[in-house]
Amino acid sequence: MRNEYDEIIFEKKQKEKDMAIKFQYNKTALTALGKQLKMRQNALPTLKNKESALRLEVRKAKAYSQKLIDDLDASLKRYDYLAALWNEFQPSLISIRDIDLVTVKVAGVKTPELKSIDYEIHEFNAFTKPAWFADGVAILKELSRLGIESEVYMEKSRILDFQRKKTTQKVNLYEKVQIPGYQEAIRKIKRYMEDEENLSKAASKIVKQRHELEEEEALS
Repeated sequence: MRNEYDEIIFEKKQKEKDMAIKFQYNKTALTALGKQLKMRQNALPTLKNKESALRLEVRKAKAYSQKLIDDLDASLKRYDYLAALWNEFQPSLISIRDIDLVTVKVAGVKTPELKSIDYEIHEFNAFTKPAWFADGVAILKELSRLGIESEVYMEKSRILDFQRKKTTQKVNLYEKVQIPGYQEAIRKIKRYMEDEENLSKAASKIVKQRHELEEEEALS
């Protein structure tokens, strides 16, 4: 396992690797790099907006999950008065047969959402069992729903936060590494081509002057 120092070195080497943009000193490379630069510059605002949206949705999902947990705790306290009676209750009267989850998109990311819980409730003789058994079944349904939905929202927040981190990494890659890297490569190519053009002009001027001098010597 890498320690913190190793992580810093690894990230630095990765950044240097990403910045090492390979190119040739010609117009074709200049055009290609320009397209890559423009693509990233155009994508950056969209990525930043997505990052902000995901950050907000993560907070909302975590907050709602915590609200459900608080509701569950409040419900448990509300039914404290039944604590002595639960010893008479038969837990086998109710069980969860299936949990129906659907997929919903949040900020463009697929996340789970609780649609329904399918309970299996076994019949019991209302004449021989305490009258509160029916209420006990309803209470267990309520408590289980709060617990399950809270877990679903925690998973939703985990998925959203994972995508948020990936988006943040891409924003940093574009903003701090690739865009400056492409800009620097384009500057180098332009500088090289300008130098080449200046050298070519200088060489042409020298050749022209030499021809003029030769013509003057031929006439004299």
